[in-house]
Amino acid sequence: MLGCEGEAVVRRWLTLVTGLLECLCFAGVVFGWASLVFVLKTEGYFSYLCVNTTGVNGTQFLDCSAQDEQFSLVFTIASFMNNFLLLPNGFLFDRFGTMVARLLGISVYTSGALFVAFSSSALSVLLFPALSCISVGGIMFLVTNMQIGNLFGSARSTIITLYNGAFDSSSALFLIIKLLFEAGISLRASFLFLAACGIIHLVRTFLLLPRTHIPYPLPEGYTYGINCGQTKTFSPEQTAAIASAQSEDVTEETPFNKESAEKVATFWECFLSKFFLWHLVWLSVMQLRHYLFIGTLNPMLQRLTQGEPSLVSTYTNAFAVTQLCGVLCAPWNGLIMDRHKGKPRAPGMSEKEADLRASVLSLTLTALQCVLFSICASTPFLPLQYLTFILQVLNRSFLYGGNAAFISIAFPPCHFGKLYGMLMALSAVVALVQYPCFTLVKGVLGGDPLYVNIALTLLSLLAFIHPVCVYLHCCGLAAQRGKPKDTLPSPSS
Repeated sequence: MLGCEGEAVVRRWLTLVTGLLECLCFAGVVFGWASLVFVLKTEGYFSYLCVNTTGVNGTQFLDCSAQDEQFSLVFTIASFMNNFLLLPNGFLFDRFGTMVARLLGISVYTSGALFVAFSSSALSVLLFPALSCISVGGIMFLVTNMQIGNLFGSARSTIITLYNGAFDSSSALFLIIKLLFEAGISLRASFLFLAACGIIHLVRTFLLLPRTHIPYPLPEGYTYGINCGQTKTFSPEQTAAIASAQSEDVTEETPFNKESAEKVATFWECFLSKFFLWHLVWLSVMQLRHYLFIGTLNPMLQRLTQGEPSLVSTYTNAFAVTQLCGVLCAPWNGLIMDRHKGKPRAPGMSEKEADLRASVLSLTLTALQCVLFSICASTPFLPLQYLTFILQVLNRSFLYGGNAAFISIAFPPCHFGKLYGMLMALSAVVALVQYPCFTLVKGVLGGDPLYVNIALTLLSLLAFIHPVCVYLHCCGLAAQRGKPKDTLPSPSS
């Protein structure tokens, strides 16, 4: 029979594995939109927007560009809500803890699945609240699971990126629904099953997760869930105090601290820092590129295949299958960020400084991947899109995993939910540009997205500023270690 310590170890691994499965199967399904659109078009959703049109040579053809615009609008709103509502949800998570945040997320996610289950071609408008609810509920699964990395200190960044990779891979669920649909399983049956899985989420919430938060660094004797001893939980304020008390060098461990070594940076000091602002630019430009690609994938394939349904289906399936690789790609980024763990640091170098220095390579590689992905996506050559799909899933895994990991190492843990929510909310506002871009392509540019793609590729180059900023900050810290100092350089100054 296991003792209390053995039970705690088993519980931690159960929490890790079940959280990974939850993110892999449910959290980011909305980003498999291209697969679901194929099914929805077959079912006749928004088909009333298709009209007969006379071509240049006098032939009649069915123009469904208005239908494509409506599907694009559904995804634009869902992806916006996915990020923007993380702001209030992040405050909710920091203030009330894991259980309250998850109960809200589960109820919203289940409602979205039921909306799709009871929608039809005559009730196509239900897709708007349905996809938004699934999107918002799914991201709450991710946010509440990322703290599990705190249970495994030396592999913290690796686990955070692993969960984000699972979030990316979950978009393949819509491919499974598409394949089931082609095998005779109705859309309603698939989404009713998805809604019923809310029971599994509730079981995890009550048995395998804390009521409040998992602190970092992890205090001795910390327990959570159902156990043989007394549960020892911590509020966000206690978490911040623990982190401050356990720091070896508080002045260097808190780069946003200007005046007092005992003072934890406030939310607004973090928000107005150069690190946060350049990280926002880094995330926003790359996320916009990905959202526009996913939202317009179906019409792009229609154009490159001259509307051949079998080819569109083949490439849609290929895209969805590559999304499964997200969970395999994301840990590479975590290993890059954790590569210094367990190794001796330079004299006077804090753990936070070592983490920041390790993040420079991750941030740079992510920006480089985005530029390469954007170049391939801009090239109107159908076979090349297989490479585009590979680069897209690799870059997206690095992007979101690295985003969460950077927030967790650069800022105080007590502000993680608020800063992560604020970052995603502001990047969501930028992502709204995708719909005007789609309208521009469909209208003025006559369906050819080449110029928009070139503009987005050039915009992606802005992402390289952030790793340069972090690198220069680390160089400043290294220079300060070799001379007397009153204060350390701060990225907020």
